[in-house]
Amino acid sequence: MMKRERVLLVDLGNTRIKWAWLRRDGELGRMRAAEHAGWSAKHFAKEIFARVPKDSSVEVHVVSVAGVQVRTELRKAVRASTGRWPRLVSSVRALAGVQNGYRDPWRLGADRWLALLGARELQRPRSAVCVADIGTALTLDLLDAGGVHRGGAIVPGPQLMTDALLRSTGGIRRRARRGLGRARELFARDTRSALAAGAHHAAAAVIERALAEARGRKAPRKRVELLLTGGAALQVSRLLRVPHRLEASLVLRGLARAVRRVS
Repeated sequence: MMKRERVLLVDLGNTRIKWAWLRRDGELGRMRAAEHAGWSAKHFAKEIFARVPKDSSVEVHVVSVAGVQVRTELRKAVRASTGRWPRLVSSVRALAGVQNGYRDPWRLGADRWLALLGARELQRPRSAVCVADIGTALTLDLLDAGGVHRGGAIVPGPQLMTDALLRSTGGIRRRARRGLGRARELFARDTRSALAAGAHHAAAAVIERALAEARGRKAPRKRVELLLTGGAALQVSRLLRVPHRLEASLVLRGLARAVRRVS
């Protein structure tokens, strides 16, 4: 009996891993996500491949910004579970209607590149898109109406801002309980809430500034959309004062688009 060919798409970030199966119609299946701190190859294999039928032939495509050790453990899990090494995606000059705006295309993070491919698929006619990916890092990228990447910016994400303060300031570290609290109002009444408020409001502010910059330089005001993705997107979304859309699977959507074009 011929094995059924299946395609798995994986987004391996610094903190979280997201994955989804590519459906037979070429669309993205249900996305799953988990924090992968301390995971070994066995953890990755158990979480991702435990329910894969033994008569399946699986091809795995990975986009990763994680460290070498984490990538190595994932690679070993894929090899042990499928008999194949995963295919690692990288940025290129142009693909699927999107033109890379970096002087050296390979220097653009592959996650940012795929987020742009995903944004292109969701882009409304004659509208530019500002993509904000809020994870360990907060990345901002502008895609014009013609599919040309106009550049971007990188700043620390909310958790990284907080971690930096806790590492470098003894007084704040003593007064804050572990973890990042919820940001309700900017002016908080305890240190843990103040850290959360500062970090999330700072992220919201730089996103609004980026959108204003994009609207002022690249298109009439009503023709620049804002797309949010990443692990902290929902928390920051609640603080934004501008219209926007949440798309949790934007990078995986772009990865699916890339796989469809190159397969």
